[in-house]
Amino acid sequence: MLKPDDYGKTDFLQILKSRCPDQVADWNRLNSTHNTLPHNYLEGTTVLALVYNDGVIIAGDRQATEGFQVGERRIQKVFKIDRHSAIAVAGVAGPCFETAKLFQVQVEFYEKMEGISLSLDGQANYLSSLVRMNLSLAMQGLIVLPIFAGYDLKQKKGRIFKYDALGGRYEEDTYYAIGSGGKDARSTLKKMFRPDMSEQDALTAVVEALWDAADEDIATGGPDLIRKIFPTLIAITEQGVSEVSDEIVAGLFDELVSRLG
Repeated sequence: MLKPDDYGKTDFLQILKSRCPDQVADWNRLNSTHNTLPHNYLEGTTVLALVYNDGVIIAGDRQATEGFQVGERRIQKVFKIDRHSAIAVAGVAGPCFETAKLFQVQVEFYEKMEGISLSLDGQANYLSSLVRMNLSLAMQGLIVLPIFAGYDLKQKKGRIFKYDALGGRYEEDTYYAIGSGGKDARSTLKKMFRPDMSEQDALTAVVEALWDAADEDIATGGPDLIRKIFPTLIAITEQGVSEVSDEIVAGLFDELVSRLG
């Protein structure tokens, strides 16, 4: 529960640390015991984003590996942050998901406290600080590398932000992909990208990029036609965040298979 002197503050994490320290992850304790942790945490992924004429597509596969075997087939790697932004996370599953959840809460908390939405640049800057908080764990292999994308209502366009393990924030004007299959996905996006792409063309490019990443990278999951598991695709436009249905994604992969065949 907020106390009177908490009002006027917009950093949810700092309030949580001061009022409920037991609810905040003890990073120092985790760092000190890292060498005793089992090395079977979930990792391996491909996430990407692509700007098109009406906004931006952000996407990710659904598979996570546990050592040399499949750990999860239906894991979610793309999360809505607010009405016009979303995040996709690559790296070790636990820290990635905690970072995404905390980011969601902080943006929602800011809006409730201030009565206005946090700007896209403000969100991108705050995410940079969250990634930086994970630095000591990243140095030990527990890496969090997100892609943040959204529709900028002031600039009237989709924007993409990428991050390094130190929390450095960089903007990409066209496309970006990261994760174990990121290099293969970027190669496909480079080949297929062109200015003023329609949403259909953008979805086609994203699907092919994820297909190529899964084809070359053993840790990236492609479409599972038997279990009906498909990558997550989210379109962000001036109208807001909209997840592309599995039926549409399945149709895109069917078209791709027909074209490649």
